[in-house]
Amino acid sequence: MGLLDDVVNAAGGGQTQSNPQSNQMIGHVLEMIKNHPGGVSGLVESFKQQGLGGVVSSWIGTGQNQPVSGDQVQAVLGSSQVAALAAKIGISPDQAKAALSQILPQVIDKLSPQGQLPQGNLLEAAMGMLKNKI
Repeated sequence: MGLLDDVVNAAGGGQTQSNPQSNQMIGHVLEMIKNHPGGVSGLVESFKQQGLGGVVSSWIGTGQNQPVSGDQVQAVLGSSQVAALAAKIGISPDQAKAALSQILPQVIDKLSPQGQLPQGNLLEAAMGMLKNKI
């Protein structure tokens, strides 16, 4: 099973063709991570700056992922980014932040095998694979 399949399955998407909205959300989350200043590392740093260092570290580590609330995700990403994601998917901002609170920990977890943040091309590869699946 590849990285994309792991991410989709972990985020509740199951087969890539069975839940297009979930696949679309994961694709946008990966794009958002890619475009975040500093990429994955920058996003992790943003969580740490909001006092969520232990939470985001659990997603990277090999243990169980600690939960994050939609409000916490919105505090890290900003209301405008959550609203933009919601508009792209066609859901409300409240639904988007709730979905992000479920998907982000799992995506970061899958992008950090053996507790290591991805180096460069891993995220690019995940984006390319996702675009080919949708």
